[in-house]
Amino acid sequence: MKILAVSDVENALLYSPMIMDRFQDVDLILSCGDLPYYYIEYMVSMLNVPCYFVRGNHANAREYGVAGTRKYPWGAVDVHHRCVEDDTGLLLAGLEGSLRYNQGPYQYTQGQYWEMVLSLVPRFFWNKLALGRYLDIFMAHAPPWQVHDEEDLPHRGIKAFRWLIKVFQPAYFLHGHIHIYRRETITRTLIGGTTVQNVYGYKTLHIPAPRPRSWRGQR
Repeated sequence: MKILAVSDVENALLYSPMIMDRFQDVDLILSCGDLPYYYIEYMVSMLNVPCYFVRGNHANAREYGVAGTRKYPWGAVDVHHRCVEDDTGLLLAGLEGSLRYNQGPYQYTQGQYWEMVLSLVPRFFWNKLALGRYLDIFMAHAPPWQVHDEEDLPHRGIKAFRWLIKVFQPAYFLHGHIHIYRRETITRTLIGGTTVQNVYGYKTLHIPAPRPRSWRGQR
């Protein structure tokens, strides 16, 4: 299956009718934060495929527009602090935000990230027992500790994410938050069996479609 993963900056190609010419074969949209809700809604409406998202540290609690006031992008599913099974059978989980550096929303301490990651562990083990694997894709805004991150506090990686990758080995760990200004910047790193991918702007990914089950687990 083909996935369109996005984060941080709007791209004119995705916010115009040209999206149908370039991405009409996409099966799923994954948003890793700091994108306006109207932008996500446009992609969902044009491609007519499921969309899952987490918020970034610059997300607004509410977005106002001609269509009304909303707290999330219509037509998309928030996977923050959750593990869900898509209709394709794909197992996704996610955590929003970044390290706390001021009093803004969607910011957490390293300790709080540890608590949230550990609270997902029972569901991961249930997935393993029922489906034979813990997780397919983990979505975050912030990167893992010392993978694609930077030294300043707002852009430091999350230590609990490195542990999650080591123990549960999802096929992909997707993140945004780290803006790409130079072509030589590393945006893709393999850790064991997990591909860590910075999806700043947008990336297209291909992953084998798992076999869906009759039940739809959700936490």
